[in-house]
Amino acid sequence: MLAIIVTGHGEFARGILQSAEMIFGKAQKVMAVTLADNESVEDLVNHYRAAIQSMQPVSELLFLVDLWGGAPFNAARQVVAQTPDKYGLIAGLNLPMLIEALAIQKQPLEVVLPHLVRAAQGGIRQLDTTNQSDEED
Repeated sequence: MLAIIVTGHGEFARGILQSAEMIFGKAQKVMAVTLADNESVEDLVNHYRAAIQSMQPVSELLFLVDLWGGAPFNAARQVVAQTPDKYGLIAGLNLPMLIEALAIQKQPLEVVLPHLVRAAQGGIRQLDTTNQSDEED
């Protein structure tokens, strides 16, 4: 089973994981790792390593981070660089992406990565206010 670290600035990771679990149910091998105001990238790398250790055994791992280029991303990139064939990283985390990750967590990382990018993009939609129908597309 794919282990997942959900991470971001402040309490974002805990909040989005809590929301996903309200919809999907309790997640296994999924941890929220947060970045406090006074913490550095190195602190976050240490938090990631502790999370990975607590989820052992971990054969494949996916980081889902809030922003490309932010401290959570940069810390995750350092960890992924050490095991690039077994660890993956996607930035731009949203709730549809996380729910999909939980739904396909038993799939290999190489299948999960492109699927989640599509799911996240599909989760961005605009309400068409010109169409007064209550039906969904």
